[in-house]
Amino acid sequence: MPAQAGRPRGRSCASGAALAAGWGAAGGYLAVVAGTNWASTHHVLTLGGLAIPAGACLAGLVFTLRDALHEAFGACGVLTAIAAGTVLSAAVAAPRIAIASAAAFLLAELADSWLYRRWRPHGTLAALAGSNLAGAVADTLVFVPWAFGSLALLPGQLTGKALTTALVLAVVAVWSRRREVPS
Repeated sequence: MPAQAGRPRGRSCASGAALAAGWGAAGGYLAVVAGTNWASTHHVLTLGGLAIPAGACLAGLVFTLRDALHEAFGACGVLTAIAAGTVLSAAVAAPRIAIASAAAFLLAELADSWLYRRWRPHGTLAALAGSNLAGAVADTLVFVPWAFGSLALLPGQLTGKALTTALVLAVVAVWSRRREVPS
């Protein structure tokens, strides 16, 4: 049966619920991107003497929402969201944070997205964990020196992203198991 015009071969049309979830992830993604940049500009948390920019605690969620966008809208939808997020990053933060954030965001999100697509056949949790880890490292290595002028916040930045990513992965694992087990 030939593919309908405008619809890629081998891909079924998303259900209304899946499409709504995808648009919810898109809205959440952009809101968390804005919140991450605002929090990085205004707040630093301290955990056992470790300085953690508050935005770092939201970054793990950004990576996971981007992966949800990939599931809902594919590569073109993800690239559109990354472009919007990059512009948003530059618009909502102080100038030094904005430049660092836009550059780091673009690099990290592209790396995260590429890795997610490659690892997705091995399972959702593996793809989320691997791509989020790579995205967090790439984002941190670009963002911290440009935004803060030193590497002093690098350990805190990585810690914040790792803690958030671990929490999100735990929630996804529990949610996935609940969907597999009939009640």
